Amino acid sequence: MRTLTYFVACSLDGFIGDPRGDASPMLTYVDEDYLGFLVAEYPDTLPTAARAALGLTGAENRRFDTVVQGRASYRLALDQGVTSPYAHLREIVASRTLTESPDPNVEIVSGDLAARIRALKAEGGPLGIWLCGGAEIAGQLRDEIDELVIKTYPQVYGSGMPMFAGAGFEVSEFALDEVRTFGNGVLVRTYRRKRS
Repeated sequence: MRTLTYFVACSLDGFIGDPRGDASPMLTYVDEDYLGFLVAEYPDTLPTAARAALGLTGAENRRFDTVVQGRASYRLALDQGVTSPYAHLREIVASRTLTESPDPNVEIVSGDLAARIRALKAEGGPLGIWLCGGAEIAGQLRDEIDELVIKTYPQVYGSGMPMFAGAGFEVSEFALDEVRTFGNGVLVRTYRRKRS
């Protein structure tokens, strides 16, 4: 069975963006060493345009063949005139307001997102599913998430968009697999869900 990985950037205090969802201050930490790590370990998570700029056009996907995101995350690309920001992946956008996909590579899911994710997981295959964001989608899919890869940036927001929103209180346990540290202060932690 395939896994769902929530690969997410957050502040030291656990916010993935400011109250409007803007996470652009985190981009100031993408230096050569950290970018090298992302290119080597998680190239699938780079937008298709960035992959082209880095000479990765046509490179095989390493970890993921599908990306899932909410309408607000997808809107960032649409506002730039990009209808398929991750054209190297199968793209799923969860939205109750988008009724029609603007791109043949993008599937709009307006119904039961968790059921769609379970169907994707059951397809099998060597590559996983990347949960790109945002907070509401992560809240909806909390029980389906098998792995967390949390890129923590040395910033404190005080308030903003949490990693998980809209879900009721329930303890979910994960086991720490790996920690990577970088000279720019970024910390990347990988956790796997503890299943009983």
